[in-house]
Amino acid sequence: MDEELRSLTERLRRESGGTAMYERLVATEDHDELAGVLTEPGQPLWARELTAFRLGLAGDRRAFEALVLLLNHRDPPRCASAAYALARLGDPRTARAAAALATNELRVAYALHPVRLLTRLRAPESAPALITTLERRLRPHDPYRKVALACVEGLGALGDARARPVLNEALAHPALAEAAVHALAQIPKQR
Repeated sequence: MDEELRSLTERLRRESGGTAMYERLVATEDHDELAGVLTEPGQPLWARELTAFRLGLAGDRRAFEALVLLLNHRDPPRCASAAYALARLGDPRTARAAAALATNELRVAYALHPVRLLTRLRAPESAPALITTLERRLRPHDPYRKVALACVEGLGALGDARARPVLNEALAHPALAEAAVHALAQIPKQR
């Protein structure tokens, strides 16, 4: 069993109380049954998360909307599982949705996993979204240092030369300076 799936199923088994419905959703291979949980009213959050995750891993795009909602959830484990499933889903809308979540200032407290997902996707939207998000995090006394650090690390991994100016600005921030040096070293030198 995939390690992420094992971790998710253990967490959701506790959350669900190990009900018969939980056991059925873990065991079924019927994608239509799983997708039905996403559209039926009144389904518990754990059931929606479990079915969206399983469908995402299977490449079933019916999971996309539910996974994007979970990617922006206040509970970090839900965000992490959604990001993992979205990275494997293969839906072309994923990068655009992750970029919108990463750059939404009203939801910046939940931007860590969208930022990390953008790095993993290496999509055309990735570097511009990470640059925008990092620029906003370089303000004095910004409380979202984890998001800023994820942006710096992501921009280094992407190796996009457009990130040089914002990474140079990040050098002035003690919490980001070491990561910014490393990120800048990963960007190919301009000729």
